[in-house]
Amino acid sequence: MIVSRRSYMLPTIILICLTYILFSSLPPGAETPYGHHHHDHHHSDEQQHQDHRVRWHKHAEQYPIYDYIPLPSAPSSPIPRVQYKFPKESWFAKWGRTKRQRAVKKAFKHAWKGYKENAWLRDELSPLSGGHRETFAGWAATLVDSLDTLVIMGLTDEFEEALEAIEQIDFTTTDAIQINVFETNIRYLGGLLGAYDLTHGKYPILLQKATEIADMIYACFDTRNRMPQSRWEWTRSAGGLSIEPSRNTILAEIGSLNLEFTRMSQLTKDPKYFDAIQRITDFLEETQPKTKVPGMWPMMVNARDLELFDPRFTIGGMADSTYEYLPKEHMLLGGQTNQYRRMYDSFMKAMKSRLLFRPMTEDGRDILFAGNVHAGSGKTTLEPQWEHLKCFLGGTVGVGSKVFNRPEELSIARKLVDGCVWAYDVMPTGIMPEILHLAVCPDAENCTLPKNSHSEDPDTYAESIAQGKKLPPGVVDIPDPKYLLRPEAIESVFIMYRITGDKTLQDDAWRMFQNIERMTRTAYGHAAIADVRDPASPLMDYMESFWLAETLKYFYLTFSEPDLVNLDEYVL
Repeated sequence: MIVSRRSYMLPTIILICLTYILFSSLPPGAETPYGHHHHDHHHSDEQQHQDHRVRWHKHAEQYPIYDYIPLPSAPSSPIPRVQYKFPKESWFAKWGRTKRQRAVKKAFKHAWKGYKENAWLRDELSPLSGGHRETFAGWAATLVDSLDTLVIMGLTDEFEEALEAIEQIDFTTTDAIQINVFETNIRYLGGLLGAYDLTHGKYPILLQKATEIADMIYACFDTRNRMPQSRWEWTRSAGGLSIEPSRNTILAEIGSLNLEFTRMSQLTKDPKYFDAIQRITDFLEETQPKTKVPGMWPMMVNARDLELFDPRFTIGGMADSTYEYLPKEHMLLGGQTNQYRRMYDSFMKAMKSRLLFRPMTEDGRDILFAGNVHAGSGKTTLEPQWEHLKCFLGGTVGVGSKVFNRPEELSIARKLVDGCVWAYDVMPTGIMPEILHLAVCPDAENCTLPKNSHSEDPDTYAESIAQGKKLPPGVVDIPDPKYLLRPEAIESVFIMYRITGDKTLQDDAWRMFQNIERMTRTAYGHAAIADVRDPASPLMDYMESFWLAETLKYFYLTFSEPDLVNLDEYVL
């Protein structure tokens, strides 16, 4: 998503492309995901039972707000320069760069064509069968989520055709029993606001539809303590019944609503959206020093009783975007409050001291990863696990080092980015898996694996040999070998390139793109990979909206001219 700040003192735009998608199982007691999967791509049944569906109607609030928290009104603080000052490009360099950029655009057009011809106005294309899936309330998630990419790539005809299509989307009803508010927020509200800001308000339909969806999901905050019901029982609200937040709420689902809701208040001048998310922010700041890992929040939050007892702490899935949004919201608000600076400072202290580790590699490479912490029974244990979802961290720390004037942390950001590139390069397919476990360096002087040794647990190694899928040196285990077309790694490569100007990062990105394109391309689009350890891996019949909305966008921007989504005008 891209959110414009041109009407504010600092002329920036927020580009929000979450990296966080839940594919792991929820813990016991968590609310169950919703969604219906359909593989018939014919649209003749679209009007069936329309008159009998429950529709959203606004009712008087059960717990109304009479005094909204307003947007901050203090003078804006200057945001330090983020982007590297690029010199003039040579003819030869431009030729090579644009050749790569055209290849990315060609991949996007191929997948967009498959979506348009086989899954138009559906949530997702099924890229192997040519069918479709309804995974996010059935409101054309891929179409809406990809609007800003269409603008960035200059696909004007496709964009205007998509604008005509979104007029048909009825945000007042869905077959889903529950609405995942987080996913709805980032894919729909984010997609609409991003396109609206990129086109400088030229298309009012975008803000109109954004307001429709924002007003609907705003009702999930109508609870006793104004914490949202993240898996919203929307039919209860539509019927005027009360709802409760869950005692098992995923941290990222409660802590990652602020950018879009803040932007809604900025654009519409309606304070209710900002009020809703500011109450969450105040709760998070108040509890931040009181958790079992002070400075961080656990994976699960008891939003009903406002308690934080879960002993699991991570910057990965179920938590990631809560931390990612700290510098972003600071920028969106023009530095008018130091709240997010304080929260980021506390987070970085905890993350650096408790989660960061250097892995053992064959060449003793100086790279970093962030593991997980279990803080139960008075003992804190580090799990050296890394996820593709965690690859957002390098870009976030890089941006934070600039906007919060923490130059000493830029080297940490670069080592995190290089770690993700390494995780791509060591795999037989050249693609990083969903989850891997690494061997931790015993100390700073002992970080190189002995020659002809295997860091794996003997039993795990024997099993991998039996499967014909040897683990790369330094990798202890790969519990989830899939690649789901995720954007987090290339997002951070792009940000680090724009911050440092280091063109070797463009070479890294090109290598990543070529491997992904080679492994995932199908007749209808691009498909997720079942096992990145296997160069002949079978594919899986789904293509999430973030492939077009984020992954290919970041590849394209990595090979664009520096002023396209300039980091001093845009914030990722």
